[in-house]
Amino acid sequence: MATKKAAVKEHSVKDRLLALYQLQTVDSKIDRLHTVRGELPLEVQDLEDDIAGLETRVEKFKSEIEELEKKINERKYSIQDSLELIKKYEAQQENVRNNREYDALSKEIEFQGLEIQLAEKQIREFKIAIDSKNVLVTTSEEALKERKIDLELKQKELKEIIKETEKDEKSLTKKSASAVKNIEDRLLVAYNRLRDNSRNGLAVVPIERDACGGCHSKIPPQRQLDIKTFKKIIVCEHCGRILVDPEVLTQE
Repeated sequence: MATKKAAVKEHSVKDRLLALYQLQTVDSKIDRLHTVRGELPLEVQDLEDDIAGLETRVEKFKSEIEELEKKINERKYSIQDSLELIKKYEAQQENVRNNREYDALSKEIEFQGLEIQLAEKQIREFKIAIDSKNVLVTTSEEALKERKIDLELKQKELKEIIKETEKDEKSLTKKSASAVKNIEDRLLVAYNRLRDNSRNGLAVVPIERDACGGCHSKIPPQRQLDIKTFKKIIVCEHCGRILVDPEVLTQE
């Protein structure tokens, strides 16, 4: 009776290891398809971010230029008002009754003259700022044009690669989803965590030359025997990956 229970338990462990390894095999094939795309998806994303940033920058510069042009018009109106006041005060000077009134009007004329000089100075500064920002707009628009051309080429290249691998990826993704159904939640969580933390996406690895197929650390003989007899699911003491016997690879 005890032997029968042990056999059931052993078979259960073997089935779970096979399911995990089959899932790993499928997911590794999907990873290889993604590797074919290389850095293209990231390059496309970077270009899209650059374009969005440049467009925002151009709009900001144009908005600042509009604001500066408004200020220039305000200063021009201010100059016109000052000129009219000067003309008015000069006319009043011809009809003053004493030197005190004449001096007061002279001070007003002088003040308006200073206002005109200040406005003219500000207009010159605003125009210099506009010229500077126009250069930045031109530079940014040229860079934007180049980025859009690069993006179009990268998107076309990526689209062609995806088209070539789309059929295989859909098939493999379907197999992966099917394999997941045969794995208990606890193991699946551990599997996904291992894949996420592994640079090569390997969570389940075979023993190769008495070592872990993931980190290549040596595995003691007794531990290898436990793995071979499927007594329980065993992980590498160094990298934490799930270990399987090489014979599992050819079993269905």
